[in-house]
Amino acid sequence: MTKRNKIIYWISTIWLASGMLSTGTLQLFKMKAEGAVAPPGVYGITRLGYPIYFLTILGIWKILGVVALLIPGFPLLKEWAYAGFFFAMSGAVFSHISSGDSMSEMFPSLLLLILTVISWYFRPADRKIISVNQYSHGQEFGPTKTATEKHGNHDAVGA
Repeated sequence: MTKRNKIIYWISTIWLASGMLSTGTLQLFKMKAEGAVAPPGVYGITRLGYPIYFLTILGIWKILGVVALLIPGFPLLKEWAYAGFFFAMSGAVFSHISSGDSMSEMFPSLLLLILTVISWYFRPADRKIISVNQYSHGQEFGPTKTATEKHGNHDAVGA
């Protein structure tokens, strides 16, 4: 991984973690976000048409997602956290669009969505899942063998 990519990863990840932790805390404790353009609290969630208990769910999962992103190891858990952030933030953006909100009101959700994608894209190799099927179709073992070659019954060939 190049130094440039590592810097992009860590800056986007720290911004993402900060944004998710702060909004998750506000949502979990149902606090008021004084001066916020699109408040993530009770007023904001009810204005978008969601029940208030949804804040508790979002808050808990955002905080757990931040922990999953920042702790070393557990690449599968990190993938789930990125997926959760992507679904939550894309859902927030579309909720703002369907409610007729202005771009300034959906900007925080859009920014967190963009940071999620950037952080995921630039993550280091040790934070990625290695596919079990990366050598599919027997390519790691050479050309495909016939049934008689696989089982060693060479006398049957040509009989």
